[in-house]
Amino acid sequence: MRSLIALALVAISSPAPTAPLTVRTGESWLFTIKDGDLVGVHKVAATAKPAKGEVMVTVRAMFGTAMIMTNNSRIPYTFSAELLSGGKATAARACSLPAGAKPIYEQWEQKADAVRIGNFRAAGLEGRC
Repeated sequence: MRSLIALALVAISSPAPTAPLTVRTGESWLFTIKDGDLVGVHKVAATAKPAKGEVMVTVRAMFGTAMIMTNNSRIPYTFSAELLSGGKATAARACSLPAGAKPIYEQWEQKADAVRIGNFRAAGLEGRC
């Protein structure tokens, strides 16, 4: 019985992984990444700039769906992306997110209502695309 209580306490005290962020078309969001989790997530104006250590993401309806993301930290990341349309999620190709406030531009032919991003992990220097 004690071992069950101990396991329950560990499960309760362990932080749950952060849910992915859903960015609707026309929205911009700022956040930081800590141990793969999104922290301090908040909506901002499209004209905002990410402070040191922050990531900014904006989704637009351009030539289908476009996403611009800027990582103003020293760590490059890989992440996953899904296009959400009509209640369905479709996995989408996403390049690595470089460090040092270098923006990436992702563009997909299909029109989506939103893009869901998550699973941020530190990337190697080369990245991928």
